[in-house]
Amino acid sequence: MKPSEAIKPISYLKAHAAEVIKDIVDHQKAMIITQNGVPKVVVQDVYSYERNQESLALLKMLAQSSRSLKEGRFKPAQAAFDHLASRINTQ
Repeated sequence: MKPSEAIKPISYLKAHAAEVIKDIVDHQKAMIITQNGVPKVVVQDVYSYERNQESLALLKMLAQSSRSLKEGRFKPAQAAFDHLASRINTQ
C-alpha cells in the first residue's frame, strides 16, 4: 500500500471495514484515518503493533542503559555475577 493510499476518511472505513482489515492484515501496513480532513487514528494489524511495541521497549532499555553508563551507575560483569550468586546462596 502506497502512503498516499494509506490515508482514508472515516466514511471509507465505515463503508469498507472488512476490506480495509483484510488489506491491512495481508500487507502488514498501517492506515491513517481522517475525520473532517484531520488525521485522527492509525489502524494496523496486531502483529505489527506488537513488533513496534517490542522495538520501543528495546530502545527504551538501550536509552536507560546508556544513561546509566553516563551517570556511572554500573558494575563490572564479574561483580554482578558474584552478587547474584551470593543472593542465590542465601535463599
